[in-house]
Amino acid sequence: MTLQSVRNIADAVLYEGYILYPYRASAQKNRSRWQFGVIMSPGYAAAEESETSSTRAECVMEYTGPPAVRVILRFLQVQRRTSQAAIAGSWDEAVEREIEVRADGAALSGGGVTDEFTVEGGEDRDGDTVRRREPLTGVVSVRAAEVPGPWRAVRLQVRIENRTDTGTPPRCREDALPTALVAAHAIITVDGGKFVSMTDPPEWAQPAVAQCRNEGGWPVLVEDRAVLFSPIILPDHPEVAAESPGELYDGTEIDEILTLRTLALSDEEKAEARATDPRAAALLDRVESMDAASMARLHGTMRVEGAVPWWDPDADASVSPDTDSVTIAGRPVARGSLVRLRPGARRADAQDMFLVGRVAEVQAVLHDVEDNPYLAVSLAGQPDEDLRIAHGRFLYFTTDEVEPCEDRT
Repeated sequence: MTLQSVRNIADAVLYEGYILYPYRASAQKNRSRWQFGVIMSPGYAAAEESETSSTRAECVMEYTGPPAVRVILRFLQVQRRTSQAAIAGSWDEAVEREIEVRADGAALSGGGVTDEFTVEGGEDRDGDTVRRREPLTGVVSVRAAEVPGPWRAVRLQVRIENRTDTGTPPRCREDALPTALVAAHAIITVDGGKFVSMTDPPEWAQPAVAQCRNEGGWPVLVEDRAVLFSPIILPDHPEVAAESPGELYDGTEIDEILTLRTLALSDEEKAEARATDPRAAALLDRVESMDAASMARLHGTMRVEGAVPWWDPDADASVSPDTDSVTIAGRPVARGSLVRLRPGARRADAQDMFLVGRVAEVQAVLHDVEDNPYLAVSLAGQPDEDLRIAHGRFLYFTTDEVEPCEDRT
């Protein structure tokens, strides 16, 4: 494990949603920012029940000798920029901050470690542009409790508190943000031990995992010796796509689409984006300088000749979506069969109500990783369904959500 590999994931969390396409302050979506991992000052959190002044991470850690834990708290300090220039105007920039806390085996087996930290405020002037930062104070505490049994494991707790005293509580969220820890998360590493997955723990650790209490984030297993306490939902062992050349600040978008949209901005829109934020300006410079090879990599994963795909239809004759069949209500159903849709109660998509009773044509019989069959279908009688079929755009249903039928009515 290298700490840099964990930081690459953490950086994506740090700036997720920082500024969204079209990267201009005037865009409606950029007028309500700082949504992830915001730890408010206690005065504002007490007045606004939807906010919090602390977060808490708990996870299970095995150890072979006296473990030593390192916690790196990372967050953004809001830097409020004001300017008389109309194109620049007022904007909240970000300054990266890190606080490091260490706890050795003796401290963990005792009362733990509690470290107070302070981040200085300040003001910078550049002509008529003023950048102002408020002072911040907080606490990081690390402690551990033994897991009962012969496992040589502990339940590790990391608590992060914002203790900034604002005097009179801020009137609104916008006023409170300069005294908040924004996009707060923690990289937690251990020497002399390893972490267990909190989403798929081994059987022996399941009771201890169930007792863990996490608030404001989730301990994501990055490596055996590193977890990322993230305010954004991530799977274990997350990765940054190698094809992505740089941050676009919106992980829910596809890099290729977002890059092309950014290139399509008018000169006036690009000028406003550049004046909005230095990171937006750097993003524009990057996408405008991309060559054809870089753009081609955004189109998808490039596989070298000889690489083994996850499934090779020519090598695995046991599965054939085009010819496989499944028996439903005593009748064989395969590609070309007509079925009537009866979406099950376990579905959460409200749009399924519009599909109840609709007739669909089976396009393929598929199986999930546990070998349970399900159907890829297209709606019968739709005028543009041939285009959807050509692009592989199907609806998917399990076999208990359809019933065979013989006509298209």
